[in-house]
Amino acid sequence: MTKPLSPADAVPESDDGSSAFPYLTDAQIDQIAKIANERTFADGEALWEIGDRNASFYVIRNGAVDIRQRLHDGDCVTIVQHKERGFTGDVDLLSGKSAVVEGRAHGAVSALEVCPERLRRLVVADSGLSDVILTAFFARRQALLAAGLGNLMLLGSRYSQNTFRIREFLERNSRPFRWVDLDADEDAAALLEGFGVAIEDTPVVVSADGDIYRNPGIEDMARCLGLSAVNDDRIHDVIVVGAGPAGLAASVYAASEGLDVVALDAVAPGGQASTSSKIENYLGFPTGISGRELAQRAQVQAEKFGAALSAPRGALSLDCSCPNTYKIDVGDGESVRGRAVVIASGAQYRRLPLAQAERFEGQGVYFGATAMEARLCAGEEVIVIGGGNSAGQAAVYLSGHAKHVHVMVRSEGLERTMSKYLIDRIDALGNTTLHTYTEVSNIFGEDRLERIETHCKKTGEKTLRDIRNLFVFIGAAPNTDWLNGCVALDEKGFVITGRDIPESELDAEKWLDHRPSLLETSLPRIFAAGDIRSGSTKRVASAVGEGSISVQFIHQALAR
Repeated sequence: MTKPLSPADAVPESDDGSSAFPYLTDAQIDQIAKIANERTFADGEALWEIGDRNASFYVIRNGAVDIRQRLHDGDCVTIVQHKERGFTGDVDLLSGKSAVVEGRAHGAVSALEVCPERLRRLVVADSGLSDVILTAFFARRQALLAAGLGNLMLLGSRYSQNTFRIREFLERNSRPFRWVDLDADEDAAALLEGFGVAIEDTPVVVSADGDIYRNPGIEDMARCLGLSAVNDDRIHDVIVVGAGPAGLAASVYAASEGLDVVALDAVAPGGQASTSSKIENYLGFPTGISGRELAQRAQVQAEKFGAALSAPRGALSLDCSCPNTYKIDVGDGESVRGRAVVIASGAQYRRLPLAQAERFEGQGVYFGATAMEARLCAGEEVIVIGGGNSAGQAAVYLSGHAKHVHVMVRSEGLERTMSKYLIDRIDALGNTTLHTYTEVSNIFGEDRLERIETHCKKTGEKTLRDIRNLFVFIGAAPNTDWLNGCVALDEKGFVITGRDIPESELDAEKWLDHRPSLLETSLPRIFAAGDIRSGSTKRVASAVGEGSISVQFIHQALAR
């Protein structure tokens, strides 16, 4: 049975050539026809199914194609219908990830079929078609995410740490899903009964095929969705460890220049930048851009040029014993090998030094301020700890959702640590208060965070506040444990590069023909970029710059 979506849920169909559903010109169709196969489909025949990997790209010659989503009761909904001159697909066509929707012929259909590899070559070679196709792909995925039109259903309580963990994973990896809040959705009990799931088994994830995953781990979800695959038989030109701004920039530039690139990230593309609600001082975006959107666009850009991104897939250890290639253990008995490595693994959030802090992570204690966290604290008071730009961006964003925002810093103010435009923005907000010389001294709660104790260092006064939302931006520690002592680190654990490397850290036999370049570490062909690098400025723009520049040095190193 197929039924249409309600107007509130459906992705809007366009007849006006919008960015999500444009129509191609005769010249564009003729260009695509040069690399395409002519195909015909009977009414109701599948062009591809949900879960298919490496589905083809289709341009509709005659007839129409229904883009559908299967519901968990066996029914289908039609999301949009592609008509003559329209084309199918979204960002998963570039990456080879499993399709989240299916395509069915509506009446007799004739179409041009282009395989993913030819599509990638097309969008690189033809900038005009690239603009049309990639803009549509990106807009379609954003619409699916906003409407919750994915092939997964998540049933879990908003007060569950594990529910938050799965939601965060799916959202940061741009996988559309429907969330059923067990505490608010009137259909929740019936759904659990229908799936034969007990409340103690939640959270559960249900696929469109009826597969049920009870409180799954992130690694299990990644394997199910095909997000973390690696090729351990191949020797890549470059392994990029970390897909934050530095790693994504290195991936884009290296892949665009013909290098074979694989990028790994332990969580999701974007790194810590993807948790920023709005970046307003990044060059070229005068109205600002969210860290997540910046990361999603960079990921599409990297995959357009052929880079392979695998997440969540962290680097567990670096084997630097082979003189010609480096090997990185990525878990599950698998590894990746490459001739050069870019270390862009960034930093880990610093946790509060309080006994119950870890217990309340995702249940009132948060390390990012995105739309997901904002929805959880709408209309309530929140506390933001920290005096850097991340804290400032969070305070400004949350002020539009929360009843009141308390910004707490241990110092005398924000001038030394935060950009002036953010300080001015906070000063102008009517529902935000800055508390100087103040820190969080304790937190309390049962199932979730309920109260926060703050301590004013200047007066010694302690105050107990009935606030249930705490956003922590107190810095980060370098993520370098996996390096196994292979490269030189500074006293804080950041990677030393270029001229700053002590002579004692350089093996004379490995540096016979040159000295380490600007971003090169104490081992040849291993580079560091972004927050992980000793002396970096910890800004998105500089991380992107370093990731981009590293490719120039990689070319030089590989040519030796």
